[in-house]
Amino acid sequence: MVDAGPLVSLAMADDPAARAVEQTLAKELGEIVVTAQITAEVDYLLRERVGVQARRAFLADLAAGRFRVQCLDLTDYALIRAYNIQYADLDVGLSDLTIVATAHRLQTKRILTFDQRHFRALRPLDGGSFILLPADEP
Repeated sequence: MVDAGPLVSLAMADDPAARAVEQTLAKELGEIVVTAQITAEVDYLLRERVGVQARRAFLADLAAGRFRVQCLDLTDYALIRAYNIQYADLDVGLSDLTIVATAHRLQTKRILTFDQRHFRALRPLDGGSFILLPADEP
């Protein structure tokens, strides 16, 4: 699962975190999964922070199948609503909660994110904690 921040960092030539993101993505054996809501967030952030060329490059990556884009169903939204209530004090947004719901459905705890505050506090439904990449990589 991939959050918006790491994808935006890849488009920013001067972002020191981009190298760690590239290394993490290169090590992943399976598909790189992103939720549809995260793709919209990345598009917006690229427009605001980087420019139209970066947005077009991201769209090209999506069209080429570089990422597996996951959409939500009613069960996911019910889970997101429950998590939103349970973690109300964190004020977690919809985009981050789509990652939690989709990670549960795909049975993964691995999330590529810079959002330590939210994802360290949120717990997977099946217990334990999320593995936050690149921070938790050896």
